[in-house]
Amino acid sequence: MGILFLLGSCTRHSDMQDEGAEFFQGVWVQDSVSNSSETLNYNLHEFKVTCDSIYATIKVNNKIKTIPDSCYGDGNWKEYAKAVYVVRGDSIIVEGVYTKENGKQKISGCYKNGPYVPRFKIAYSSKDSVVLENRFEARAIVLKKVADISCVPKKRWEM
Repeated sequence: MGILFLLGSCTRHSDMQDEGAEFFQGVWVQDSVSNSSETLNYNLHEFKVTCDSIYATIKVNNKIKTIPDSCYGDGNWKEYAKAVYVVRGDSIIVEGVYTKENGKQKISGCYKNGPYVPRFKIAYSSKDSVVLENRFEARAIVLKKVADISCVPKKRWEM
């Protein structure tokens, strides 16, 4: 009877998306960074948020060569990531991976690979703008909503 109880108490994690935070659904774009002309590097973010999933494009602008010449190019490139998120109080907790442009996980090559785990504090939010403070960077991320998305949860393998 004890074994039956243990087997009956185990539950499988859902393979369905959660609905995520209603205020965060949509496409969000950071179009500038204050004092960008005076900084040595900065990133511009774009997030497509649908249900509990985030698809990030990070435009990197780097004036100092910190990576091999074959990757550095002109100091401008894009990073991609996909992740899931939860909102807890004033925080957005994100867990995902860096990907190639096509969404497949990136395990080697130029730029970042491996886990994508930013931690954001929501400093401000309204219907069409959000200001996030990345706990690992000093600059705030000021985002404008450029498109609405309605959450229609689907199976994870369909994404």
